[in-house]
Amino acid sequence: MKFSGKNVLVTGASRSIGAEIAKVLAGYGLKVWINYRSKPELADALKSEIESKGGKAAVIKFDVTDEEAFMQGIQAIIQSDGELSYLVNNAGITNDKLALRMKTDEFMGVVDANLKSCFIGCREGLKIMSKQRFGAVVNIASIIGERGNAGQTNYAASKGGMIAMSKSFAYEGAPRNVRFNCITPGFIQTDMTDALNDATKEEYKKTIPLGRFGQSNEVAEAVAFLLSDCASYITGEVLKVNGGLYM
Repeated sequence: MKFSGKNVLVTGASRSIGAEIAKVLAGYGLKVWINYRSKPELADALKSEIESKGGKAAVIKFDVTDEEAFMQGIQAIIQSDGELSYLVNNAGITNDKLALRMKTDEFMGVVDANLKSCFIGCREGLKIMSKQRFGAVVNIASIIGERGNAGQTNYAASKGGMIAMSKSFAYEGAPRNVRFNCITPGFIQTDMTDALNDATKEEYKKTIPLGRFGQSNEVAEAVAFLLSDCASYITGEVLKVNGGLYM
């Protein structure tokens, strides 16, 4: 895949799917800015791994829910590299509970962490990319934002909102050649799914037409495609990476 830009910021990149996205994009020749909030040792280890394979990476610490910190983080990238070509809004949290028992602050906590932070990233990215007349953003939403799920009203609202918001940003970015797209992963093999017992895993797999959990690199390659020049005529789209679980 070909990339006209030079660098990318991946939020929540120190572990799991975010780390795989960072590695894949570095493998395609982009300089990857690895954002993290805590555990610098994970971010540093990822940077070292990327560099050991000939890639370029830098580590940047900020909390995506802190508007001022997010803005300062992007400015630090601009001061360093002179541009921000691509952005992947990957950082997010869950706080599952049945809606009848969910407190308003538990609902808003997830919405703020997932949706508000994505808005800040998209807005600030659009400001920079508009001046460049070039850029692409991929927001990592979820299958839950498309179909909902019991016990995840807050998470569904945040990810569903992310999908709708991305379409609106796509309209605003299009005249300036800035694209916005979403990916909605289904069951992906991560630390979270590894914690499930074997019987539960098999029951989940029965609901997936392809009969297995996805791999992190399958999400990462989808991200790379949407950022790349191969997708230069794609914006406002939702790419499902779910093995057919929701079509």
